[in-house]
Formats: sequence, C-alpha cells, structure tokens
Amino acid sequence: MQFLLILFLSLTFVACGDKKETQQKTIDPQTTQTEEVKKPQEVVIPDLELPKITEKDQIIKHTYYTLSYNEEYEQANWVAHKLTKKMTEGDVKRKDNFREDKKVKTGSASLKDYKKSGYDRGHLLPAADMKFSKEAMSETFFMSNMSPQHKDLNRGIWKKLEEQVRDWVEIENELYVVTGPIFGKRNKRIGENDVAVPPFYYKAILDYTLPERKAIAFVMPNRKPPKRAKLRNYFVNIDSLETLTGIDFFPALPDSEEEKLESWFDRELWGF
Repeated sequence: MQFLLILFLSLTFVACGDKKETQQKTIDPQTTQTEEVKKPQEVVIPDLELPKITEKDQIIKHTYYTLSYNEEYEQANWVAHKLTKKMTEGDVKRKDNFREDKKVKTGSASLKDYKKSGYDRGHLLPAADMKFSKEAMSETFFMSNMSPQHKDLNRGIWKKLEEQVRDWVEIENELYVVTGPIFGKRNKRIGENDVAVPPFYYKAILDYTLPERKAIAFVMPNRKPPKRAKLRNYFVNIDSLETLTGIDFFPALPDSEEEKLESWFDRELWGF
C-alpha cells in the first residue's frame, strides 16, 4: 500500500495535465480555393468503453454496463459504461435495492458482508447516471457493482467527481467511463466473503466527440479526504493509470489516437 501511494504521488506530479501548447495549422500556399482541408470525422466505435479483456476476466454484462468480476477480491476490477446526456435527465428515484448478482458464476459479495463493517457500499457505476430508467437504476444496485469505500470519500470528493462527470456529459453529450478499485499486496478484508478494501479508486473518462477529443483519469485514496480537497488534486493521464492498474483502457481506439489521448490532457479543456 505504501508503494502504491509513493507511485501514485510520483505519477501525479510528473504526468498529470500540463497544458499542451496549441499548434497552429498552416495552409499550403499552393492549395487552391476549391480544395478543402481535411477535418476529423465523427466515428462510431463499438464497445469503446471496454478495457482490454484478458483470459482472467469474468465478464458480466448488464443492460447498460459491463464489468470484470474479481473473485479473489469479491468485487469488480472495472465497471465500464457509455454515458449520454439523456441518461442523466430522468426523474427515477433511488430505492436502494441492494442484492447479489446472480450472473456472477462464482457468487458475488453479499449485503451482509458490508453490515457493520464501517465502510459504505460504494457504487462504481453511480445510480444517478441511470436516472432515465427504473430497470437501469435497479441494475446499479447489484453487489458486483459495489466496493467498500470510506464514508467520507464516498459522500465527499468522490461524489463530487461523479457529479462532475454528469456535468461534463451535459456539455459533451456522450462520454465513456471506466471505474474501479486499485488493490495493494495486502488488503483489509470485511465480511464472510472476505471482501477486499482497496487502498485507491480510479475513474477514467473519454470524450470521443468532436471537435476536441480528450481523455482524463482520477485516482483517489480510500480514506477521509482533506477538507479543502479539489478534483484537480487527483487527476492523472490514462497512461499513468494504466501503470498503476495494469489495465489497458480504451484499446478500441486507433493506435495513433490512443497514444495521443492517453499520454496527455489539457486542463483547460476539462475546465481546470
């Protein structure tokens, strides 16, 4: 856990969000007025939100999200979903119908595992992202979508991050989001099923809409955050997150775009 913290801090300072200088495009003087400068085109890439799937992944597909379940830690390695503006505009009320996920062949964690543990049942895919449909919101309460979060993190800066993602989708109309825990070599355990308590959480976000395609990630310690914590204190680029997690995010991107989008981000494009 100490190693992860040191690595996290080093990556935060060396690889998170220096503003990229704007490069002005020049037009060849030999170009005639009838010739058009090529512009990026809108492209639909199936399953763009999914990380690279390995033989070890137990993939669970629900109606509006996909997860990789880790039996050793009794929670997801990652939960991936496509989020659109319309999905957040509904008025479905939260009912807290937490329940085991029958799709997990090895059996998911149970509600009982979290009882009197001192940790919140932290949604990886937020219920508020699915306010457009009763079915969609209900599916976010499967225990496979839960992870033991410190209550002050879950109800504080992590909640602000979830709200910020919904604010961004109001502007961008469509985002691809991957959320999950980062485990250490030794993790505290809770409940009869020995659910692991991760020392960190992450969220990776891709905006693949034009004119400015961009990506950003956040890593937060699973503990009480400072009173004046700001989201800008936690962002990293996708490459740094891949180093921390060992997960290949957004592999469906064309190689040239993946390299560009994952190696840097412009703070101003994200409003920081």
